[in-house]
Amino acid sequence: MTIQQGDRLPSSKVYVMQEGKPALVDIGDITAGKKVVLFSVTGAFTTTCSNTHLPSFVVQADAIMAKGVDEIMCIAVNDPFVMDSWGKSANADAITMIGDGNAEFSSALGLTLDASRFGMGVRSMRYAMVIEDGVVTHLAVDEPGKLEVSHGEAVLAAL
Repeated sequence: MTIQQGDRLPSSKVYVMQEGKPALVDIGDITAGKKVVLFSVTGAFTTTCSNTHLPSFVVQADAIMAKGVDEIMCIAVNDPFVMDSWGKSANADAITMIGDGNAEFSSALGLTLDASRFGMGVRSMRYAMVIEDGVVTHLAVDEPGKLEVSHGEAVLAAL
């Protein structure tokens, strides 16, 4: 079942880098008591994700935060080392980079896609959500191969 607006995020473990080391955290814990924009990309360093999706949030970060957002998070089915390096290479200092290496969180949301034909295995769909104290208040999921509703400008307009 796919997560919907009004649903509470499922409890799921993800990785973030803390002091140069991967730390296993519960997504519910790191979003609790906050207004968070969480967006998912198909893969770090992939063409659309690197050239358009992540940069759209880097450019709009200040405007998004000015709308009362406490934190912007980017998640992908990649390990935390890759996410950290990708974030640094994209000047995404204002964005928390999260690794969902085994697609556990993406699977719990019902937002996976099979990218095996590209040699990428199970990945996350492109989406963006606004989460308020663990509850999804806005959800925008792109069709596979598209980037129309989950980019930074679209999220800013929805806030």
